[in-house]
Amino acid sequence: MKFINYLKSITGVSIYPMTSLLIFTVFFILAAFWALKADKRMMDHISNIPLDDRS
Repeated sequence: MKFINYLKSITGVSIYPMTSLLIFTVFFILAAFWALKADKRMMDHISNIPLDDRS
């Protein structure tokens, strides 16, 4: 039996892909909004963290 047949036997399984897409979209929009509205000095500091030699 193929995996798709198991999915077809689950009642209401079609809601999960739509829910995960909605969660991803909301998260992406919020992250983009935060990045655009964030203070430029903080963004410069965050962007330099990988280059910082402090151990």
